[in-house]
Amino acid sequence: MSDNDFIILDEEEKKDQKDDGVQKEESRGLTASEHEKKEDNENEYEKICFICHRPESVTGRMIDLPNNITVCPDCMQRSFDAMTSGSVDLNRLMNMPGVQFVNMSDLENMQPKQQKIKKKKEKPKEFHQLDVKNIPAPHKIKARLDEYVVGQEYAKKAMSVAVYNHYKRVATDTMDDIEIEKSNMLMIGPTGCGKTYLVKTLARLLDVPLAITDATSLTEAGYIGDDIESVVSKLLAAADNDVERAEQGIIFIDEIDKIAKKHNTNQRDVSGESVQQGMLKLLEGSEVEVPVGANSKNAMVPLTTVNTKNILFICGGAFPDLEDIIKERLQKKTSMGFNAELKDKLDHDKDLLSKVTVEDLRKFGMIPEFLGRLPIIFTLKGLDKDMLVKILKEPKNAILKQYQKLLALDEVRLDFDDDALEAIAEKAMEKDTGARALRAIIEEFMLDIMYEIPKDDSIGEVTITRAYIEGTGGPVIRLRGQAVPRLG
Repeated sequence: MSDNDFIILDEEEKKDQKDDGVQKEESRGLTASEHEKKEDNENEYEKICFICHRPESVTGRMIDLPNNITVCPDCMQRSFDAMTSGSVDLNRLMNMPGVQFVNMSDLENMQPKQQKIKKKKEKPKEFHQLDVKNIPAPHKIKARLDEYVVGQEYAKKAMSVAVYNHYKRVATDTMDDIEIEKSNMLMIGPTGCGKTYLVKTLARLLDVPLAITDATSLTEAGYIGDDIESVVSKLLAAADNDVERAEQGIIFIDEIDKIAKKHNTNQRDVSGESVQQGMLKLLEGSEVEVPVGANSKNAMVPLTTVNTKNILFICGGAFPDLEDIIKERLQKKTSMGFNAELKDKLDHDKDLLSKVTVEDLRKFGMIPEFLGRLPIIFTLKGLDKDMLVKILKEPKNAILKQYQKLLALDEVRLDFDDDALEAIAEKAMEKDTGARALRAIIEEFMLDIMYEIPKDDSIGEVTITRAYIEGTGGPVIRLRGQAVPRLG
């Protein structure tokens, strides 16, 4: 294969060809303005690889060859590898039926149909530089969280102050010789109590990029699973690969209790203590090389450097069996005498999790260095019946309001009796999965209603009763002023 088979055009040659093309088009009657208009239309489309047919947005920058042929870097590399490696016998391939070799000289007389794909219209990026005066005060942050999250007063207060102090630190960068430390947080609470929802609401309020990742998929470098730096790569993707914007974002690492140190094991702990140790540099602040557009550095993608000094890390986990560790610490060793306490005194304590200390977390399996980089530790309460009823109807995007809006589009009014809401909350308490159970229960009994209502245009109002929730009756349907039980 000769050296002229593949020709890669550099920028100067492209510019010369572009100028020649403009002169030719002007000679054919195209003015400079018409040429610019044509060029703008061409820019709306992206190139496609001649071999694998993938667009430029997936493969990266294409390599231009003569006669409007474009090849992606991966296919070009594979071509070189196939030709230079000794595993392919070209002489045998030449004699095989159905195998043909195409030279670049043969393609000169060919005019392939230029394949293009229309680019997605990208919104103009707006990066707002943080200003100390524009950062909302803690009471304003908490007031906005109150609109979406029911209860958890202490958690919302602690989070509001921590976020306010963190972004003051980011905006000022430094205050004379006093360097402010990061306000990384650790949230502890049972499943379905609103940990992830709090973080999502917070990021939407502050208009900063947010990456939500799961600690269960993280492993030590070199093992199957995501590298620890992949959490920063996800934040970079959430910021549209804008490094400066990503360096002011929030990373929420859920299921952080799953990387606790394993007890009584002789195997290498590649997804436990070693992951905690690998995350130390991220939490404290360091420059990390992360791949752009991929989770693994092994992929053939460019690397960029992200400084995690100003990235706010929020970790959350349910920490099962942590209550037993707290209970063991609080109970006295003796159960005899005047000062003895009843063994079951703490069994029914709903706020037992709020009494957690760093020592309890160390006993659970979190290493001291990791906990030291999460200075703000707070707990979220489990949801009781009253809180579940409030979650159903009070937040801005409450589940009931969503269904009321859906039926309002069909000009049907949807109401819920107070007894019906209590019945839904009681069913959710039995499932013991927190607020997540509410959606599953409502989806179940609303299925027939959402199926039947569009059939009859005369229906004007639907009232959900406790009997319908418990399966002993049906909803009350009002047909233009008269209530009759239907769908029962």
